[in-house]
Amino acid sequence: MLFFLPFLGWSQTATIKGIILDDANLPISNVSIISDNSGTTTNENGFYELKVAINTDIIVEFTHISYKRVVAKFNLKNGQDIEFNPVMNINVEQIATVVINGNQRQSESGITTIAPAMIRNIKGAQPGVENILKTLPGVNISNELSTQYSVRGGNFDENLVYVNDIEVYRPFLVRSGQQEGLSFVNSDLVQNVDFSAGGFQAKYGDKLSSVLDITYRNPIKFGMNADISLMGGSVSAEAVTKDSKLSGIIGMRYRDNSLVLNSLETEGIVKPIFADVQTYLTYRFTDKFEVNFLGNISSNTYDFQPQNRQTNFGTIANPMALLVYYDGQEKDAYKTYFGALKANYFASDDLTLKLIASTYHTTEEEYFDILAQYRLGEVNSNIGDENLGDVEFSEGIGAQLTHARNDLDALITNIEHKGDYQLDDNTFEWSIKYTHEDVRDRLVEWEVIDSAGFSINPPKSDAFNDQPYQPYQGPLVAFQNVRATNYVQIDRIQAYAQWSRRSELGNNEVFYNFGVRAHNWTVNGDGIESTTQTVFSPRAQFAIKPDWDKDMLFRIAGGVYYQPPFYRELRDSSGVVRPDVKAQKSMHLILANEYSFKMWDRPFKLVSEAYYKHLTDVNPYTLENVRIRYRATNNAKAYAYGFDFRLNGEFVPGTESWFSFGYLKTEENIEDRGYIARPTDQRLKFGILFQDYVPNIQELKVYLNLVYNTGVPGGSPSYADPYDYQNRLRDYKRADVGFSYAIVSGEKTYKAKWKNAFKELTIGVEVFNMFDVQNSITNTWVRDVYSKRQYAIPNYLSPRVFNVRMSMRF
Repeated sequence: MLFFLPFLGWSQTATIKGIILDDANLPISNVSIISDNSGTTTNENGFYELKVAINTDIIVEFTHISYKRVVAKFNLKNGQDIEFNPVMNINVEQIATVVINGNQRQSESGITTIAPAMIRNIKGAQPGVENILKTLPGVNISNELSTQYSVRGGNFDENLVYVNDIEVYRPFLVRSGQQEGLSFVNSDLVQNVDFSAGGFQAKYGDKLSSVLDITYRNPIKFGMNADISLMGGSVSAEAVTKDSKLSGIIGMRYRDNSLVLNSLETEGIVKPIFADVQTYLTYRFTDKFEVNFLGNISSNTYDFQPQNRQTNFGTIANPMALLVYYDGQEKDAYKTYFGALKANYFASDDLTLKLIASTYHTTEEEYFDILAQYRLGEVNSNIGDENLGDVEFSEGIGAQLTHARNDLDALITNIEHKGDYQLDDNTFEWSIKYTHEDVRDRLVEWEVIDSAGFSINPPKSDAFNDQPYQPYQGPLVAFQNVRATNYVQIDRIQAYAQWSRRSELGNNEVFYNFGVRAHNWTVNGDGIESTTQTVFSPRAQFAIKPDWDKDMLFRIAGGVYYQPPFYRELRDSSGVVRPDVKAQKSMHLILANEYSFKMWDRPFKLVSEAYYKHLTDVNPYTLENVRIRYRATNNAKAYAYGFDFRLNGEFVPGTESWFSFGYLKTEENIEDRGYIARPTDQRLKFGILFQDYVPNIQELKVYLNLVYNTGVPGGSPSYADPYDYQNRLRDYKRADVGFSYAIVSGEKTYKAKWKNAFKELTIGVEVFNMFDVQNSITNTWVRDVYSKRQYAIPNYLSPRVFNVRMSMRF
């Protein structure tokens, strides 16, 4: 059914919609809109919606008896949704034909575009944009409970996220994917999703790895969406006033991960509750001036009382098990508030000016006291024995008491001016931005380890504890003890300028882009010596589309990319802030080819990219689940190189699917001790996102989301030398499948009146981790008291889980 069943073709169309206004910014009703043999008219609010053919040039004419006509040319892909809002004038002849071509601009600049409908329809254990990103080459997510992702060897902190030109931030203290909650991006509000895995333009900020650029939509009519499942739900509504001046969309989400977390190997009482409200509003004062507001309030609470855990590991010849009995609890709370105002002034058809002001406030609490008493032993493997599977001989007995009282309050304020100017085939873009970051952080963590009746001192302690063989008379010291209070302010001034041009070289189409960024930052704070640094980041792109019979595009991109340190990168493992930490530096070189072709009379595209990154002034870190701990030094250098391939197209008519493959190698050299694998060195990646429908029952659809990643280094115990711990975790293999049936679809009229209340009504069943593979994200290290050996106990992720979902649109 997924791959080889015969199918019936269905209509392949794209949608053009929008509002038609006059020069007084008032909607025009009864405008005639004609395209080939199809047509429509605007309603009393000036709204229209037109279905057009795909993969061909379509001429659309907008005519009205009282206004001059408007002509536009479109070339769209299947399922593409374009918003086009022309202004019709009375006395002035309209401009010449407007050409709007699908995704040519994104292809030239190395941007991958993801259809919003795909994000909304294809869910997962952690639904959202990230659930789709993990199937792209070069993007690695080996934790279905997390929205964090690494790109081409970078870590989770190296990715930029924008929503409508506004940079968004993540909470600081989250250490586990179980605590994360919701992605910032609300899929119900999304109009466009662009993603770049490297070599991006100067207009994007100062990070080393990737850019996720999200656009929330401006509503053009009333609508509502709702989604309900066993793991939570969401609802969104959008509307526009009669005069079309004010439009807005609001979305609310609630999520409870108990269904997944209660299936993990650690048993206990868990209450993970995540909720947020987002809104995007637009007010058009005139056709030249409008103001946007983006707001978000989110609350994530994670309460956990662990009781016991049993993890079986080892080999068939030497099976072992870790049994843990817990006492205590963990209470985490993350509350964030975000608001942004953006003013857009369209001075002319060629000049656009923007002013953006935003504030992000987060208050985070991480409290826990957990006593874990463990047994590490050999498992009875005699088949037929009544005690098969029981732990019969203990090789390690001990206890661990962990304590934390971590509080963080961060306020980040931005103000930015952006502009762009069109001059013939040239585009000039610029920006200047000021950011103030105020972080107040209290870090209190300690850990006491007891093994076979004696307390274990930290390895760096001068007093060696050799009990029970020798009496120990020195002071008892916690195995780990971190206490710090930091008040840090960081002021940043960022600016960029870039030039782009489209022209012809002989009979070939070419695209040029060159830009440079500047970033100056100053670190201040209580007991901190003020430190100021500045970096410059030149970047360039060149693309050529040869005049060949085959539709080919070649692209080369490169530049110098800096990542000035954020607060987390300034704080070392002992909690001390080091203001003199430099910006990490990465030199990118990317060679790419895009080959568009038709197979089975349907469109396909093969994208191939080879990349190399040379990194200096690297700030080494350790990775535990999703928590990153930096050394706050620049004592390493690194490199990353690889190849990415992605084939996407309509393997089944009317649906987009893709297959992706990636190879990556990334290593670092710390203090010239030689190169070792970085924590994100995930060598091979294979991903499939496949959509299908049942022949003769097109309302019954299925999706398959499959990911295979080779294992990453499994980390090291506290205080240990990472050069001594280079063993890798097992490969990550996961397949999610979903079945959905559309009870109501399209604009059909049904005999049952209750169905006519819906525009869409879909029910579905999802199976997460369909093959019930035991994947692991990190290791727990347990000491054998007899041999003093450290055992790496894998922390397994979620097993097979079933979910039921209902979606509706009004």
